[in-house]
Amino acid sequence: MSPTLGVDFLRKHWYDLGGLLILPVIGYVILAPGPGRYDRIVWLSLISLFLHQLEEYRVPGTFPGMINRAMFGSGQPDRYPLNTNTALIINAGIGWTGYFLAALLGTRAVWLGIATILVSLGNLAAHTLLFNIKGRTLYNAGLATSWLLFAPLAYLFFRVVHGEQLATATDYWIGIPLGIAINVFGVFKMVTWLADKDTPFAFGQRNLLRSDRDPTTIRPS
Repeated sequence: MSPTLGVDFLRKHWYDLGGLLILPVIGYVILAPGPGRYDRIVWLSLISLFLHQLEEYRVPGTFPGMINRAMFGSGQPDRYPLNTNTALIINAGIGWTGYFLAALLGTRAVWLGIATILVSLGNLAAHTLLFNIKGRTLYNAGLATSWLLFAPLAYLFFRVVHGEQLATATDYWIGIPLGIAINVFGVFKMVTWLADKDTPFAFGQRNLLRSDRDPTTIRPS
């Protein structure tokens, strides 16, 4: 496979790859000797991210169309402002890296754990309030995993961090601003910074809201 074809495959299937990665991560959480409660939570947080992304981009998978149409009023909801290249950079490049490093480093970098949990809470707030209000809906792709996974894991995270006194003042001084910065600049602003109405990196019809789908045009996905 050429590098170009490889990157194109990732643009279309990074979230499926994340779904496959769930199995070895679960295996590690179950079988690894001696991980403490904090370590298990941050590894489960990585799994929750993979599942959240599957809900957004695979089943039901309509997050791209929703955010482009409802949030930005786009006339090109299949590619503007969010496109497949931007989604890959934000979710796999920034998201996977941050959550994986938080899990890998564990209590050696509680500040990074705090930052990633704040990203999860940012998703919870956006899917619950912002996206539903803008889209005039009760459900949007990503809402279920936000409440079923992000919310309880965030509660457990801070309960364990506080109960076991794992975080220093420095962890909070670094983690909280970093989490806010990732939410604002690594997610929302990244969508607008990389927006291109002429981009070839368009989402398939199944990633659009039903009202925006063209029954005569089915793009591969």
